[in-house]
This record gives sequence, C-alpha cells and structure tokens, in this order.
Amino acid sequence: MTGLLTGDRPYSMADWRGGTQSLTEEYDYWIDEVEGTVPKDLNGTLYRNGPGLLERGGVSLAHPFDGDGMICAFHFEQGRVHFRNRYVRTAGFLEEEKADRLLYRGVFGTQKPGGWLANFLDTRIKNIANTHIIYWGGKLLALWEAGLPHRLDPATLETLGLDNLDGLLGEHDAFAAHPRFDPQTQRLVNFALKPGLNTRIHLYEFAATGECVSQPVFQIPGFAFIHDIALTPHYAIVFQNPVRLNPLPYLLGLRGAAQCIQFNANEPTRIWLLPRAGGAPQQFTMPACFVFHHANAYEAGDEIHIESIAYSHFPTLDPGTDFREVNFASLPASLLWHITIHRPTDKVISTIVDDRPCEFPVVHPAKVGQPYRYTYLAAGHDPKINAPLQALWRRDRHSGEQQFWSAAPQGFVGEPIFVPRGLDQGSFLWHGSQDEDDGWVLQVMYDASSHTSQLLIFDAAAIHGGPIARLHLKHHIPYGLHGSFTTYSGLHN
Repeated sequence: MTGLLTGDRPYSMADWRGGTQSLTEEYDYWIDEVEGTVPKDLNGTLYRNGPGLLERGGVSLAHPFDGDGMICAFHFEQGRVHFRNRYVRTAGFLEEEKADRLLYRGVFGTQKPGGWLANFLDTRIKNIANTHIIYWGGKLLALWEAGLPHRLDPATLETLGLDNLDGLLGEHDAFAAHPRFDPQTQRLVNFALKPGLNTRIHLYEFAATGECVSQPVFQIPGFAFIHDIALTPHYAIVFQNPVRLNPLPYLLGLRGAAQCIQFNANEPTRIWLLPRAGGAPQQFTMPACFVFHHANAYEAGDEIHIESIAYSHFPTLDPGTDFREVNFASLPASLLWHITIHRPTDKVISTIVDDRPCEFPVVHPAKVGQPYRYTYLAAGHDPKINAPLQALWRRDRHSGEQQFWSAAPQGFVGEPIFVPRGLDQGSFLWHGSQDEDDGWVLQVMYDASSHTSQLLIFDAAAIHGGPIARLHLKHHIPYGLHGSFTTYSGLHN
C-alpha cells in the first residue's frame, strides 16, 4: 500500500487498461516463479471464467461482457500449481475464428461492422460461455445466463459441446450463470428466466450426482433482469430490479439489447421469496436500486436477512462509449447493503453497511443460507471513491472489525474464492474446517508494472498481512468474472 499515485486516484487509467487486452495464446505449464509458500494441504483445482477475447478481426468490442469465454485452471498438488487456459469452443467462437471477423452482435452493445443496416433485425445470439465455471455431478460446465451450459473436460479444458443437463433443458432454454451450493441439503441450486410481459422463473435443485431433484416454476409480473439468487433453507431469493426493456433500438440495429434497459428510479426494487418446495412467491419492496450479486442470506425467526451489493441505478455505458476510456467516478458505486425483511408486517429495512465500493462478495461455503460472521470482498482502494477493484476486504459482521489489503497503485483484482482448510479429495468445500477464517482466500491480480497476472493466496485469518504466496504467471489474464474451487485433482499433462 505504499507508493500510491498522487491526486484523486489510487491508479492510472493506462495501468488499468492493460488488463482489458485480449489473451490470444493458450498455455499449459507448472508455475515456477513463486514468492512465499503454497500450502501443501491446499489441493484441488481453481477454475476461473471471463471474457478473454476483446476484439476480432481488428475490431474492438464495445463492452467486455461481450467477449468470448476463456477458462483458466489452477491445479494445486502438494505445494505446486499447474496453470492451463483454454477458450470455450462455442459454435459462434469457431465461426468467427474461421471468418476472422465479428459475425454476431453482443448483448451488451457490440455491433457488427457496417452500421445499423448490418445489424437491422439481426436477433441471433452467440452463446459466449464467459460468466461462470462449476464442477458438479462429474461435469465441468461453463455458464452464460442466456443459453445452455457448455461442458468441458475438467483436466484438459477441451470443449465437449453444449449440455442440456440430461434432457432437462431445451435447445433454446437458458441456465443462469450464478448458481448456489446449499451445504445443508448438499444440492446445487440454480434458475432460468423466461421473460415477457410476465417473467417465469424455473428453479432447479440438483443432487450431488447431477440429477435434478426439484424444479418448481414461479411467475412474477413484468420484465425481470436477475443475475444472482440468495438461498435460505426454505427460500430462493431474487431481486427484481426496477427496469424496463424497450427492444425497438435493438431491433433497428442501433443498440445492444442491454443498452435498451431503462432504469426507473420511481419504481421500487421488488424482493421475491420463492419457496424451494413450491408454492406462491412472496413479494416485498424496497427503495429503487440495482443488484447483481448477493453475499448471503439467512432466516432468523420472522425475519430474513440478506447482504447484497447494490447500485443506485443500472451501471451501463452509453452507446459509442469506449469501455477502455470509462470514467469510473461517473458510474454508480457498488456498495454493501444489509436488507432485513420482517414477514409479518411486510416491512423491509435496507441499510448501507459501508461507503467503500466493492463487489464479488463471498462467505465460507458451509455458511451459505446460514447465520455467518465474515464477508470477503473485492474492493476499491479508497474508502469513498468509485474506482477499479484493487483490494481484498474482510468484514466481521459481529464486531465490525475489518481487515484490508490493497494492491494499489498498479494491481487490479478479481473475485475472491474462499477455500476451507482440511479438505479431502472428492469432498465438497463445506466438508472442511467450519471456522469462517480457517482456510485460504484465492484471488487473481493483474500487475500493470509487468503486464502479467499473479495468483495470490491469503491466510483468511490474516488478510491484512498480505498474501502468503504470490504465483507469477508468464502472461496476463484479462479481467474475469466468476470461478469456483473443487477438490477434483485430475491433471493430464
């Protein structure tokens, strides 16, 4: 945290932009440049997903979320770590690779070259498989919430093709990109949206074998843009953000679909409790905000408590804006909120927990849906200024104590992943130590000073002491989205 830039920002835009460059090469090597010590009892694989290709045929994408998905695998084995990255060979990726040009419009604003006429009435969607990666039921699945999962070989990352989950999903169905793992039932819980004048929500629960054991369907009024769910023992919780979709500019070839979303600050954000056993959804309201991610939720008598990251309005870029030139100070800050629902009175109390911008909250895997103490987050360096994520932040919900480590001014970080200590091969993450700070936090950092990335390993009990190990890659990794850790330990050289 020394040597910070002078002025208003703890970073430079030139440094930040380095992490927005594509990584076109695919690598396969043991990481030999290590500072510190990799714990020998940390074994398994960290999978990460994110947009890795941010231009095609010399044309830059208008938004990073339109980039083709690239999977990174960090395989831990007795104190050593092996790295491998592969692009998901989706049908659209292969078509565009062969043509060496953009053939599809991006959901978040990327248009095909040729102006509005080239994009007029072109509603084809390219499944870019770029948002999340999970290992469940013996399958490694790359997720993108507007389409089917892609199945990959968990050792080689070879793309095996679209996966309809043993016939559960139809050809044009979607499978959301932010599932939750319930440690109490040992199930994976996910959802799919079918929007329209009303929105149908399909809730899926999968046993450890991969079999779908529950699939109630709910309907809520109006259009819904939902990325994440929170879980409690009885409910899946979704936030219906106060947005409307005007598809006309998209159909006319003038804007991407997400650029046609309009935020309405005069409408409330609607919170829906979806009974996991089926039945009528329960609606509650809070002041208008936009939520992508939840940290956790739990039930306490007549109350339900939820911790979420909320924006004052939908964070988007205006058409024609180069995302590499974005003014972070002009975007709404992503802040940690605590929401309490008192069911007998329908009262909702929402409180900003802290003014520090943050995102990608996680908790100990055994505490999902249960009362918990610690929240781990990627955060901004400055406690007030909206900026790129440069730090790891741990909040103690009981005492208010905070631990903080920053990579500023030239380090930029992604989503933290908590791995409990004491895991056995083949076990789930909640089978390890139940102490919420007994384990490790893994975080990928882009280092602008060398235009390379590092995998950082933190002792979860001593975040403020900095990483206990830094694993230096031979290249950079573009800023990613979500990932997961599994005790699966296969590795093919």
